[in-house]
Amino acid sequence: MSLAHYATHSTFSDPGELAHLYADLPEAPSRLARIARDVLIHRVEGELFGHAHPTDRLHNDAETRYIDDILRIIVERDDAPLAQRREPGDRFVGTCRDFALLHCSFLRGQGVPARVRSGFADYFGTTGFHYDHVVTEYWDEKRGAWLLADAQLADPVITGNWNADFDPMDVPRDRFLVAGEAWQAIRAGDADQRTFGLHAPEEGPFWGERFVAGNIRLDLAALNKVETLLWDVWGEDEGEPGRPLPESSRAFYDRVAPVVSGEVSFVAARQLFTEDDTLRTPRTVTCYAPFNGPSLVTLR
Repeated sequence: MSLAHYATHSTFSDPGELAHLYADLPEAPSRLARIARDVLIHRVEGELFGHAHPTDRLHNDAETRYIDDILRIIVERDDAPLAQRREPGDRFVGTCRDFALLHCSFLRGQGVPARVRSGFADYFGTTGFHYDHVVTEYWDEKRGAWLLADAQLADPVITGNWNADFDPMDVPRDRFLVAGEAWQAIRAGDADQRTFGLHAPEEGPFWGERFVAGNIRLDLAALNKVETLLWDVWGEDEGEPGRPLPESSRAFYDRVAPVVSGEVSFVAARQLFTEDDTLRTPRTVTCYAPFNGPSLVTLR
C-alpha cells in the first residue's frame, strides 16, 4: 500500500492544470533531477552562477508552497518545454525544499513512488557541520529499496563546489541523516547538537535539539504527503528559537524519532501523524518567512 500511496500526488506536488507540461518528460529519475536543477536556482547560489537575484524574487519565490504555482512562475519567465535548461535569470529562486518537491512531483507524475525527506547534510560548507537540508527519497524498483536523491546536486558544475563525492541519485545514508536519525545520534551522545542546524551556533539561534526536533515534525508531515515550507511552524515549536527544549519534550521526541528513522513503517508514521495534536499539521500554520516576516497562513 505504501508504494501506491507515494506514487500519487499530494496537494503540494500536484501540477494541476499544468500537468500537460509533464507529458514529454523522460522517465529516468536522474534525468528528472537534472530538469528540476535546470529550472530552479537556490537563493544562495547567485554567485555560483555569476548572477544577482532580483530582490522581489529573492524574497518571494520561495514562499510559494504548491508545485502548480511554482510551475506557473517558471513558464511565465520562459515558456519553453520544462526539459529545456533555463538561464539563471529565468529560473525560480527557491530552496532545497523546492528542488526536492519538484523532483518528487516529476517522479510521481511518472508513477514512481517518491517522498520528500527533511534532515541534515554534511556535504555543504564547513567540514563536520550538518546543514539543514531536504532531499527526495524514491523507490528504485530494480534494487527494491528507497534511495535518497539530491536534485540540487544534479548539475556537476554545482556539485563541484561542494564536498559531494557520490552519485546524487544515491546519497549515502551517512552523508544525509534524516531528522529522526540526527536526533537519535545527538541523544545517544554520538553527535554534538552544535553541529546540526541552519548555521553554526555563533551565527544565530537556529541549531541544536530544538531545530532538529522541528525537522522531525517537518519530516513526519512530508512522510504523510504534507510538504510544507521549511519555515511553516505549528505545535510545540512555536517557542523562541534557540531556547533549550524541556525534558518532557526531549522524552516526547525520543518516542517520535524512531518512527521516522530507518525503514519507515507507513502505518506507524500515518498513525502518529493523524492521532497526535502536536505533530499533525493544522489547517492554519505560522509562517516565519525569512524576508517577509511572520504571518498566519491557511493551507489548501
